[in-house]
Amino acid sequence: MNQTIWQPLLDKLPNWIDVELIDLPGHGERHAESFSNLQDLTDDVAEHCQRVKKTNQPLFLMGWSLGGLACLQVAIEKPQSVDALVLLSSSPCFVTQDGWSYGVEAQVFEQFAEALKTDFSGTIRRFLSLQVKGSESGRVILRSLREKILQQAQPNENSLDAGLNVLKQTDLREQLSTISQPVYWGLGEQDGLVNAELSEALGQMMAQVEVKVYSKAGHAPFLSHTDEFVQQLVEFIKSRILTIDPIN
Repeated sequence: MNQTIWQPLLDKLPNWIDVELIDLPGHGERHAESFSNLQDLTDDVAEHCQRVKKTNQPLFLMGWSLGGLACLQVAIEKPQSVDALVLLSSSPCFVTQDGWSYGVEAQVFEQFAEALKTDFSGTIRRFLSLQVKGSESGRVILRSLREKILQQAQPNENSLDAGLNVLKQTDLREQLSTISQPVYWGLGEQDGLVNAELSEALGQMMAQVEVKVYSKAGHAPFLSHTDEFVQQLVEFIKSRILTIDPIN
């Protein structure tokens, strides 16, 4: 995807929230660039954070799915870069492991990768449609959003492969306990990629995490449940903005 995916939220946010959208390397306006691993993404996002962060103004870093992994790694490696995290349909470990049933089999990512290579536009259309299934407001949003997303340049193959490899190989479970910033973690009840039961594990793995499971939502609750998500997001920011001691 690219930064266009966030457009439905922008007009609904209060004007006291300053927003900066980020395309990951190889995607959207940065389709000519590329990355190789999670460290590349982490360094890239941290650089953006350091550039836009203002003295005494808290910075909330929000990431969806793959983007959430980069946000987590920034908070782990460079905590001075961010004051709070908002993660959507993301997981510290996307692939099932022994004793870890909250992900999917690696083969699912292989199949998705093959589908993207053979029919990128069709695969993205079907994927997005699945995420707003059962939500009338989500379908309305998707109709106006889908073409805008696909009008952006297609991600280059190197970045697509790298992103899927990051999803398959990354395991940040042990590092979660080192994150000291407040975290809002949104999950979809019917997400086929991130099991909503992850919510139970997160409370045991992190010190400051607020988890919300969106009923009947898939992998993009901010599209299928936009109004509800924006309300939760603003409440989270308000509840934390006065308690955060920004790191200058």
